Amino acid sequence: MAGKFELWTDKGGDWRFNLKASNGQVIATSQGYSSKASALNGIESVKTNAPGAEVEEIER
Repeated sequence: MAGKFELWTDKGGDWRFNLKASNGQVIATSQGYSSKASALNGIESVKTNAPGAEVEEIER
């Protein structure tokens, strides 16, 4: 089974999503979005941009 996105509204009324791995573990959580359409656009952005994303190590 592939990973999946879960979409919901939080207690403040913002739309959010989680990206879950095939084992059910949450591997990414979104910011809050004011509309469902904006959250869905965020999901599409992750789908489009993440496959080729570079890993950058930073010091903190």
